[in-house]
Amino acid sequence: MEIKKVTDAAFRRYGRVVQNIDFSGLVEALNTKTPLPGNVIYEPSVAELEELPVFAELQTKTYGELPIQIGYCNGKNYLLNALEYHRSSEINVAGTDAVLLVGSQQDITDDFTYDTSLVEAFLLPRGTAVELYATTLHYAPCSAGENGFRVAIVLPRDTNLPLEKEHGDWEDKLIAAKNKWLIGHAEGGLPEGAYIGLTGKNISVQE
Repeated sequence: MEIKKVTDAAFRRYGRVVQNIDFSGLVEALNTKTPLPGNVIYEPSVAELEELPVFAELQTKTYGELPIQIGYCNGKNYLLNALEYHRSSEINVAGTDAVLLVGSQQDITDDFTYDTSLVEAFLLPRGTAVELYATTLHYAPCSAGENGFRVAIVLPRDTNLPLEKEHGDWEDKLIAAKNKWLIGHAEGGLPEGAYIGLTGKNISVQE
């Protein structure tokens, strides 16, 4: 599929490049203190990343002093598998080149399905940070090459932690974790009970 750049005008409906923050320390920590497995792993909150000076700057400037968390999503992946959204923006900081597969929440149908042909791909270069707006559908990054990816994930505190209550009606059935609404693909290898609503191909960035 065509892979554009996050600096292209087409990305503006999904997010923006974060300016005026020094992410070099976070990029170094991602590449020296976090693992790079053959599959995909996600840790929502990592003390070594949250001890960096950029943590306070992100909390103050990009989240308006709301409590935040910094974790990572690392590994090797080329498939869409699912799409999720939050009630808040998410900041992705690339420790390595990565590809983001994104879409718009506005294109989810009234019966909570989404056509994967609407998904677009964007290259997130090493050292670059982007804000993905709350209405931007996204999931695990994809590898930009054969060596896998490391991406820091910044979100409001407790996002993606386990739920404490039962959920099941209307949009509620999409809730997979705290502040996380997820629509999966039947071929995405998701846990039992995940809501399956992506129609069309399970997109690969290698095609």
